[in-house]
Amino acid sequence: MMGRSDPHATQTHCPYCAMQCGMSLTQENGRWTVGSRDLPTYRGGLCRKGWTAAELLHAPDRLQTPLMRDRKGDTLRPVTWQEAIDRIAARFAAVAAESGPNAVAVFGGGGLTNETGYMLGKFARVALRTANIDYNGRFCMASAAAAGLRAFGIDRGMPFPMQDIAGADAILMVGTNPAETLPPIMQYFEAQRDRGGQTIVADPRRTATAKLATLHLQLSPGTDSALANGLLHIAIRHGLIDRDFIASRTTGFERVQRIVATYWPDRVERITGIPAPLLERTAHILGEAPTAMLMTGRGPEQQSQGVNNVLAFINLVLALGKAGKPFCGYACMTGQGNGQGGREHGQKADQLPGYRKIDNPAHRAEIAAVWGIEADELPQPGLSACELLNALGAEGGIRCLLVMASNVAVCAPDATQIIERLKALDLLVVADIFLSETAALADVVLPVTQWAEDEGTMTNLEGRVLWRRRAKEPPHGVWTDAQILKALADRLGRGRYFSADVRETSAEFRRATAGGAADYAGISYERIAREDGVFWPCPSADHAGTPRMFLDRFATEDGRARFHEVEHRPAAELPDEAFPYVLTTGRVLAQYQSGTQTRRVAELNAAEPEPFVEIHPETARGLRIADGDIVVLTTRRGRAIVKARLARDIRFDTLFVPFHWGAAGSANALTHAALDPMSRIPEFKVCAVKIEKALTLARSELEPAATAHLH
Repeated sequence: MMGRSDPHATQTHCPYCAMQCGMSLTQENGRWTVGSRDLPTYRGGLCRKGWTAAELLHAPDRLQTPLMRDRKGDTLRPVTWQEAIDRIAARFAAVAAESGPNAVAVFGGGGLTNETGYMLGKFARVALRTANIDYNGRFCMASAAAAGLRAFGIDRGMPFPMQDIAGADAILMVGTNPAETLPPIMQYFEAQRDRGGQTIVADPRRTATAKLATLHLQLSPGTDSALANGLLHIAIRHGLIDRDFIASRTTGFERVQRIVATYWPDRVERITGIPAPLLERTAHILGEAPTAMLMTGRGPEQQSQGVNNVLAFINLVLALGKAGKPFCGYACMTGQGNGQGGREHGQKADQLPGYRKIDNPAHRAEIAAVWGIEADELPQPGLSACELLNALGAEGGIRCLLVMASNVAVCAPDATQIIERLKALDLLVVADIFLSETAALADVVLPVTQWAEDEGTMTNLEGRVLWRRRAKEPPHGVWTDAQILKALADRLGRGRYFSADVRETSAEFRRATAGGAADYAGISYERIAREDGVFWPCPSADHAGTPRMFLDRFATEDGRARFHEVEHRPAAELPDEAFPYVLTTGRVLAQYQSGTQTRRVAELNAAEPEPFVEIHPETARGLRIADGDIVVLTTRRGRAIVKARLARDIRFDTLFVPFHWGAAGSANALTHAALDPMSRIPEFKVCAVKIEKALTLARSELEPAATAHLH
């Protein structure tokens, strides 16, 4: 599947996860094929999704004309771009005049390029003048981002190049399964193991990653901070901590030491389900290793205590002295394609470009000067993602919504309620490649370019800024995101502040980030091409970029990292007699996010064609459920109909459902929208559920869950 070596091939990057692996695209006989591309980070590697990515460029159900419904309940009909833009702009303007600008909102995505994400944030504040913009990254890495800012003074998910993984003597991975979610990165874990390194995986499931590890800690979902505190307790008791590092490079340890004194191994075993001897062995492996890393994924992060979970693990890293040194550190395993860049430049409700804060007067003045407006014209912070979605159609709430690069009808928690909120809007506008579940609910649907039909920069999980080149012309009638935003701004009388030319936007974007925590000022397309990517912060053209952070100081005012007091708190909803099991959600190898793209690739859909629930065979036997049976999952919010998949790799008390499907098999019809008080991330990873064999349901009732998106 590697495609021919062709000097005329376009050198670009995969459209999926935060690895952003390099690839080449070649056209032959009207078909596009993917070829390998040898970059320092990826070494020519791609996963199954990457190798089949070109199939998206030939999808027969590609949107190629705007669609509109005249009234609620009407079917969508093709219209001209002028009709669509006029309808949107007129309604946005009328609602803003009647109910104020905050009655119009914007919802973005972590798959947008840096330039488009920047432009979308600017469009919300300058063209719409609304405070209400957020994005689906709030569902992913928000807890790790908030924790990084508090502990280190800056959020760059992985503060070192991923090649450094191979040099660590010990690695603890918590709630992350890169063997399935970031497969090409596994070459570095394999190299780490081959040189004698040890890895430990903490996860309720014995995942593909856990099967490769030295130790597997099969914790109960929602007990992550207890695990972290318990490991730190053991490290202190056995003299494994680095008191010189603590004294010279951190603050706040004494308060944390008092708290973890009560997390003795037997207590932590009762909370987490991890045997005390395994806790002891883990602490010794990490503490005695000359170098060590700790990585978190969505497991500990997508919880109502997500920030505290991550801070507790950062406490452990700091106490062991395994931060701010080569081959050491804490890292967030970012998931979405531009999950890192997407959270830096203005898509979040409280944020301005360069990771500036929208309620900081100095930051407001800096961005207003770049945009050519007065600082007091900028709105204050708006609603975070879940709060924004719950305000849709509510009295005194949001009446119009523009969605770009997100499928909220599938990816939002308590999805059934969110679908009703979307239907209650005066006007829902969705820009997408395909008629996703969210687009199918829209009043106006706008066809947009795919990854290979536009250009821009992406920031991968290690903070390396990459250039996604344009390989082909889009189909006739399809616009770029920038063209859409520019046209709407023109109709709203604010067009002078925007350009549809990505190069012009890129130059302005770099100026807007200058001086911010996430400084891209010195990163040009030409330099990216020359150097195979540039690490931010990079404040000038003659700056080398920053592959490794914190080697001399942390990004706090005094240069010291911060410990934080964390007490374990239970999840917002625990199992009881009515709902006796714990539900957790996640991804599988062959699908990606809400499945809008991967469910259209025949090879991927054949590998994982329908939603399922993973259940332990002993648990299933007690419920008289056999492998392949249709079952009904029910929580206090809704139900899902899926197939049972028996696996001894999961805890007896836990059920796992992937979230790539909507309709009857929607995992997020079940999940809990309880929010972390700091990151405002919802609790996808823990809720109470019951499971029953679907005795009266026909298999045909499951099939729409897998195929409803194919129109």
